[in-house]
Amino acid sequence: MGRVALPCVAVAAPSYVPATAKAPSIYRSPPRRDDPWMADRPGEVVGGEPTAGPGLGCQGPDQGYALKLAERFAGRLVLADGEREDDALAGCCAVALRRASLFGRAPVVHDLRLALELFGYLIDADAALVTWRRERFAGAAGHHGYHVKLRLADLVPADTLRLTPAAVAEASAQDWRVPLGL
Repeated sequence: MGRVALPCVAVAAPSYVPATAKAPSIYRSPPRRDDPWMADRPGEVVGGEPTAGPGLGCQGPDQGYALKLAERFAGRLVLADGEREDDALAGCCAVALRRASLFGRAPVVHDLRLALELFGYLIDADAALVTWRRERFAGAAGHHGYHVKLRLADLVPADTLRLTPAAVAEASAQDWRVPLGL
């Protein structure tokens, strides 16, 4: 079979528009700037972004996955009077995210398990630990809980975060203050 040539018909334009219309002009920037650009506006970052310091947090990939992991522990925490599950999970997520960022990866279930073991949320914890954690976790899940979670994440020593969840559980069983650096 041979090819059939179809007539070229412009159906999108009305008949009164000439077929030889020019293409619309587009913006083109000038080849050079007259004056050099200077970082002189208020709020302009001069000298680079800060890389370390208090209140900067710990960046890492896919940090929202820690919230999905926290759903696995919902209803399984051992809480005392005056403690809320959402506060405990929010605070432990912050610690888990710091641990994951130390290893340069996204959070995994072992990060969250370590935090829950560290603060005694998976066992019937010592009364002194419950009293200590109750005031530190209060409000972590609320609208203004960012600073609560930040303090919790900064509280845990990096050496503790590099341990396995089983090692933290064992150390906490002997004395809960030691892995927390108290």
